[in-house]
Amino acid sequence: MLRLADPTLVVLVGPSASGKSAWAAEHFGPDQVVSSDRLRALIGESEHDLSASADAFELLERVVATRLGRRLTTVVDTLGLETARRRGWLDLATRHRIPCVAVAFDTPAAECRRRNATRHHRVPQAVLAQQLRTYAAVREELDHEGFAEVLHPLPVRVVPPAVAEAARATAVRDARGDVQGDVRGDVRGDDGGRLRIGLQVSAFDVPGGAADLGPRLADVAAAAEQAGVDSIWVMDHFRQIPPRRPWEDVLEATTTLGYLAAATSRVSLGCLVHGVTYRNVGLLGKAVATLDVLSGGRARCGLGAAWHEAEHRAYGWEFPSTAERFALLEDALRVLPLLWGPGSPAYEGKLISLPETVCYPRPLQERVPVLVGGSGERRTLRLVAELADACNLFGRPDVVRRKVTVLEEHCAEVGRDPGEVEVTHLSTALVAADPRDLAAEVERRRPVRGHAAWAARVNPGTVEDQVLRLRALQRAGVQHAILSLVGLWDGPALDRLGEVVAALR
Repeated sequence: MLRLADPTLVVLVGPSASGKSAWAAEHFGPDQVVSSDRLRALIGESEHDLSASADAFELLERVVATRLGRRLTTVVDTLGLETARRRGWLDLATRHRIPCVAVAFDTPAAECRRRNATRHHRVPQAVLAQQLRTYAAVREELDHEGFAEVLHPLPVRVVPPAVAEAARATAVRDARGDVQGDVRGDVRGDDGGRLRIGLQVSAFDVPGGAADLGPRLADVAAAAEQAGVDSIWVMDHFRQIPPRRPWEDVLEATTTLGYLAAATSRVSLGCLVHGVTYRNVGLLGKAVATLDVLSGGRARCGLGAAWHEAEHRAYGWEFPSTAERFALLEDALRVLPLLWGPGSPAYEGKLISLPETVCYPRPLQERVPVLVGGSGERRTLRLVAELADACNLFGRPDVVRRKVTVLEEHCAEVGRDPGEVEVTHLSTALVAADPRDLAAEVERRRPVRGHAAWAARVNPGTVEDQVLRLRALQRAGVQHAILSLVGLWDGPALDRLGEVVAALR
């Protein structure tokens, strides 16, 4: 199964009766295919109205240009035998930074003639013969025209770019026979290279409303643990964040983590991430220590400099400057281990002053792991290298790989083993059993507008697609992938996640 990144421009190349339209109809939606024949029917008397060809091709060029401008996957269903047109489409895709692939239909000439003979409207034999001769010449040049790939008409699916890239990388590695050699998690992790999986619960739109939220959340936590996840996380916000609406349901983080501790027995529990502006840091340290005690030593502490200014204003909290918030974050990273450690020494930092770092009972863990959210290369990752146990990154594997390299450079500068810092990654995922189920789920959940941005954000894919995507992140250095699941409350998302977890082991 070929996987093409969404969006891609797909140019079909082949003589009449070579199977182009049938292949396009089988693997793409009707709205994705721009056909010169159909446009002739639209503006002329029929698909075979050759007098409408010039107008049809003029319209085709406008449609293709408009679709690429809107970053929509587009299949150009024409003969594709005119070099100038192919180069024009390739140049257009390049300007829009969209990959352009050609699909070469090497159907034997005898088969093309046989199919043509069975058609009601046959292409004249002399015309078909000329097309076959032209295709033979075009085919020799096609591989050198600059297309991202020249493909055979095999089964194909359009998938998020991260999945397409991961599939391509896996195919290359399999061809080399190098299946595990470049998995950075094998050498960075402490778990034999196993990719750990976490679940983030960030939306609370339970079908039954707030009255059903408590029992449904407990059920989700238990099911996630049964599915094999390693951690459950919530976010530290007091009203919903974009792209959701502010008045949609969201639960307070520390209270929710205590509830999750009672609903689970194995998974670690944490917040992605506690904003250091929201609470007195001593109070936060006490809350995390309490969570660790009551959960049996399963707490993790996520910290961040906070970003949601509108939320601060709505609750009447000061929203300090960026410099002040980072100073507060650094103080928190330094004082929390003192609160959780032996004795009660005083702490005097840049912005935080605690006469006594008193916190009893102490956490059960000798050291509660502290994770810093954000991937700023100059300040955030430097603080991770100096003072934290984990970082939390976003983005595709190439971005992650660069961030991990920067983190390792900071570790070298401060004299720390980078293997001591866990690399975590947060993303959203819509997971389906198979392509047909995926198409139905995407159609059910896609927004009326902004589908491309939505798909880029939620990473729709089959179980196999998600495994490919997560493996690619692991090869980039991720050791703990945390997923926010689309359909958590009204679909089989957790069952599908269990299949992903099982496939990764």
